Amino acid sequence: MSDEALSARMAAQIATWQATGDRRSIFLSCYAMMTSNMFAGVTTGRFADRVWVDQLIHNFADYYFVALDAYEAQHPHLPEVWRLAYDMARQPETPVVQSLLLGVNAHINHDLVLVLADMLEPEWADLAQSKREERHRDYCEVNAVIAETTDRVQDEVVEPYARLMNLIDVVCGPLDEWCTAKLLRNWRADVWEQAIRIVENPDQTERQTLRQQADARALRRIELLRDSGDVGARVFGYPLRWLGRLRML
Repeated sequence: MSDEALSARMAAQIATWQATGDRRSIFLSCYAMMTSNMFAGVTTGRFADRVWVDQLIHNFADYYFVALDAYEAQHPHLPEVWRLAYDMARQPETPVVQSLLLGVNAHINHDLVLVLADMLEPEWADLAQSKREERHRDYCEVNAVIAETTDRVQDEVVEPYARLMNLIDVVCGPLDEWCTAKLLRNWRADVWEQAIRIVENPDQTERQTLRQQADARALRRIELLRDSGDVGARVFGYPLRWLGRLRML
């Protein structure tokens, strides 16, 4: 699928959901915006290996749409984290920020671990250390793209659903943007470490177990999201080790 075709598929799905009031559009609108900015970064030479990053974008999107198709078909092998994320996001009483983070959690803490493992496993043993470091730098550069997109997400995605976000901005200043960027940096750093553990494990059975654990970790985070509400969801902006000490993860 070309970049244009992927963007068009996302836009069509968003329009369908918005027309029917399906709040799954909240996360996908955010994701489409991030994807568009990633495509722009690839085009402008922001990444060292533009071919690898473009493949990462498309493989990542494939996982999203496979999960969506499985959910719509009520497939029994749909990852539980996606089943809960979609079920909760469709409920009108689910807070806007929570609806957004449900999708972010499932797509990063579950899908991205597996996407990275899929891409790195065949090449990792033969990659020079310098190339491994380049892969990681390109992966981390995505954090900057995410941070640069956060304001637009709040203004163009969250704001139409929650007009009171203006009041929160006045009271808290850039707290929402800071917490969101910090949250995703933490999660994505976690994901890279998980993927490398999978890739470097010599035992095939253990690798499969590590892959399955991605769903369990993401599910633990959903429990916190489910119980925290709209404003409480922002506690995710704190370092994961703090939340672990509080037994919130």
